Amino acid sequence: MTVVAISKPGGPRVLKPEQRDVPRPGEGEILIRVRAAGVNRPDVQQRKGLYPPPPGASDLPGLEVAGEVAAIGAGVKRWNGGDQVCALTAGGGYAEYVVVHESHALPMPAGFTFTEAAALPENYFTVWHNVFERGGLKAGETLLVHGGSSGIGTTAIQLASAFGARVIATAGSPDKCAACLKLGADRAVNYKEEDFVAAVKDATAGDGANVILDMVGGDYVVRNYRAAAVEGRIVQIATQMGAVASTDFAKLMVKRLTHTGSTLRPRSVAVKGEIAAALEANVWPLLATRRVAPVLDMIYPLTEAWRAHERMEEGDHIGKIMLDVG
Repeated sequence: MTVVAISKPGGPRVLKPEQRDVPRPGEGEILIRVRAAGVNRPDVQQRKGLYPPPPGASDLPGLEVAGEVAAIGAGVKRWNGGDQVCALTAGGGYAEYVVVHESHALPMPAGFTFTEAAALPENYFTVWHNVFERGGLKAGETLLVHGGSSGIGTTAIQLASAFGARVIATAGSPDKCAACLKLGADRAVNYKEEDFVAAVKDATAGDGANVILDMVGGDYVVRNYRAAAVEGRIVQIATQMGAVASTDFAKLMVKRLTHTGSTLRPRSVAVKGEIAAALEANVWPLLATRRVAPVLDMIYPLTEAWRAHERMEEGDHIGKIMLDVG
């Protein structure tokens, strides 16, 4: 099979097509003939040598795919050959075939293309677990989501709005802010021109945001504490501006804030399976009616994955960058 591997740590051009043997599914696993794969920031970090795959995972980048079940391992109960699925992977998505645990695959929503379906797993698993399970967002509350025009951001805006929350999103240009508003954000803040803390206070009559989804880190930590409501929950899913930050513990104590976080890739098979089941029960009906849907930016051929990484690092994308595997 054709794969795209990381030839050495470095820039986008280190992504090189090569030939490898098709993997075989083990017990409880399925082999997927990949038709499309998503590109995510952890792929970029892995390419740079900053985010190694967990033990036992493929060394290939790629955390989400869609395609057909090509073979099933011993003990697989749900899936049959030919079933159309999308799936979360621990790695290996930049390839024509990938093996995943059967509980990490979900049925492809009716009417979705392979490219649309492949844009679902990484972002929807992440947003559901962090915003709704860890953050406990409820109808009537306010969510502040940073990076609102990213794949994570566009997903969080739609899901929070669909479940009755008010959404404030930050983004870095007028076009990106407009995209956030179109997706259902009640307010979009251009962080290059406006202080998001003041904007959140203004939009909430001084109360602040009940849940904050942050992938920035750095000096956003202390600013998030100022923007949060009393009993607010801040959920950290990345630290693009630095993992070490000074903060204001007095603000955390006085407001009784909760600051939590998670990473998805190293979680156990069982935990990922539980998130998949929750998504199928709560979110897949919304996808079936397109009440929510992935936002696609650009689609590149698998063998030109380096172009997809360039696009991501340029930072001009709105929504998901995808690979067409064929």
